[in-house]
Amino acid sequence: MTEPTARTARSIDDHLERVRTRLERLDAPAAAEAAANGAVLVDIRYAALRDRDGLIPGALVVERNELEWRLDPLGDHRLPEATGHDLTVVVICNEGYASSLAAASLQDLGLHRATDLDGGFQAWRAAGLPVLPPERP
Repeated sequence: MTEPTARTARSIDDHLERVRTRLERLDAPAAAEAAANGAVLVDIRYAALRDRDGLIPGALVVERNELEWRLDPLGDHRLPEATGHDLTVVVICNEGYASSLAAASLQDLGLHRATDLDGGFQAWRAAGLPVLPPERP
């Protein structure tokens, strides 16, 4: 395996900044409004965070490692909500970093309206928007 050249090498911070230029990131109230108007909220947080903090009502829970397979409208493993490439998808992680990378990946699949929640779940909760408490066994 060869080392990346100076031309192709970049830090994750640089990559994140570059990716975000493609996104029309939403703050929490705008994400809630988008969902009310038919956007699909997709929670990619791992189970421990969902168990700790709860869930956004109506959001699809899709593990990050399955995201592209579940939302690809042309894929065999897509969710019923993956109805077409015009679907507005708002990806939500815990604080709004991984979600930017995930939204850009969805755009690369042709989901041109994919974006993310700036500040993630924590911004949603801080805005006082609805959160379902974690399920307790």
